[in-house]
Amino acid sequence: MSWSVVVELAAAAWPTTMRVAWRAARRAVLVPTLQLAVYVCVAMSLMLFVERLYMALVVAWLWLLRRRGRGRGRRHRSRDEEEDDDDDLEANAVQRPMVLVQIPMFNEKQVYRLSIGAACGMTWPSDKLLIQVLDDSTEPAIREMVELECSRWAAKGVFIRYENRRNRSGYKAGAMRDGLRKPYVRDCDLVAVFDADFQPDADFLLRTVPLLQADPTLALVQARWRFVNADECLLTRIQEMSLDYHFLVEQEVGSNCHAFFGFNGTAGVWRLRALEDAGGWKERTTVEDMDLAVRASLRGWRFVYAGHVAVRNELPSTLRAYRYQQHRWSCGPANLFRKMFREVLASARVSPWKKLHLLYAFFFVRKVVAHLVTFVFYCVVIPACVLAGGDVRLPKYVALYVPAVITLLNAACTPRSWHLLIFWILFENVMSMHRSKATVIGLLEASRANEWVVTEKLGKTATVVVVDKKQQHVTRKKTSGGGSGVHMAEMVLGACLLYCAVYDIAFGRDHFYIYLLLQSAAAFIVGFGYVGT
Repeated sequence: MSWSVVVELAAAAWPTTMRVAWRAARRAVLVPTLQLAVYVCVAMSLMLFVERLYMALVVAWLWLLRRRGRGRGRRHRSRDEEEDDDDDLEANAVQRPMVLVQIPMFNEKQVYRLSIGAACGMTWPSDKLLIQVLDDSTEPAIREMVELECSRWAAKGVFIRYENRRNRSGYKAGAMRDGLRKPYVRDCDLVAVFDADFQPDADFLLRTVPLLQADPTLALVQARWRFVNADECLLTRIQEMSLDYHFLVEQEVGSNCHAFFGFNGTAGVWRLRALEDAGGWKERTTVEDMDLAVRASLRGWRFVYAGHVAVRNELPSTLRAYRYQQHRWSCGPANLFRKMFREVLASARVSPWKKLHLLYAFFFVRKVVAHLVTFVFYCVVIPACVLAGGDVRLPKYVALYVPAVITLLNAACTPRSWHLLIFWILFENVMSMHRSKATVIGLLEASRANEWVVTEKLGKTATVVVVDKKQQHVTRKKTSGGGSGVHMAEMVLGACLLYCAVYDIAFGRDHFYIYLLLQSAAAFIVGFGYVGT
């Protein structure tokens, strides 16, 4: 037999050999691996479902108690009592604790005047209120404007101090830590923290400080956020839905059932003694606020969420600003979970029930599982099952009914946006790709684990300052909103989902193509940058 004949026979047999090898690999490796991934995602989905259902039942129970007039207790004081406090303010000034208000900011040209003005306008005895503006701005013109604003309020008799550091060690946590070391702070009992875009109402201290005065074991009173630009665009409406659930459900349940929740970094009042007992501010993660809350809880301190007190603030309205923010909010908690796992287990002052809540519910389910299962299950595993045909068993109740119930529980907190529910689901699924990546980076403490982004709000362009806490360097990026730029990760995701949808139309039987087409369209819209202002 000649060599040419052998080559021709081999070439003819090659497609058959490839098909046999592919079928063998598919049956022995791919299908079992995909089936295992389905079971893991089902388990994570049920964990998230049980956690959400538990919190919904607790919130419903609290609502019933308050309807009967027994739920407010000592935490929720009536409006009449608050008005009496206002009337007797100067008369009872001797009994009022000394309150320090810290306003950390960094190149906040657009919002510094609003935050300083709101803080200086709070109702409290003038000799018991100290405003501390911690300005880490690197732009000389902005530093001059902020200092001038502080001087203007000081001329009106407000006890306000302007602090600017030449060394930005520790960034926000470092600024607040250095501010607490000033000699004039020694007489303060409490410290209220407001980020540069937060504007407390005049009666904020009247409605929060009495809670700390009434209970010496209380370390923190956290107020709710109220968004001044929620109606600006679809992106801000979607953010409002997610954050309303966080405040109205997660924080409420943590406060009432465990006396613990994550400090939101702003719109809260701390007892200085508790803050010092917990070790003060540390910059070991990008969520120094959550780090402080966990350490204080391990020292036996309790927290209260004052949902009846709302503080105005602004949501990021550009896609790039929102993506940077979500990276920090996803990476930081995962990294803190890694750092504090053993410390929580070894704590002698915390009950097993509270340890379970901290490690399982607060960190693992909400900060790890919630991000991973959303992306892996709905953007990877389900499309892969479509390509696998009927060889992989996919429980329909987990793929359809469980996420539907979770979504409805989330949407119940923002009734005015129920008509945006489909958009919220699709957008959250796309964002889960970035959140999952950030979560893995935090767990592994890989590169970008210590990246902290400060975004200047308000304006047609946003200056994003990328800060690496380990390398101690600052990189400036100029971003614009709306449709500028193409995001390749979202484009690739959209293309893959579109292929799976077309395949399901041609060969599938479960009509997953309806979801896949919608999700693909959402990925392309985000990929082209047509989200936000």
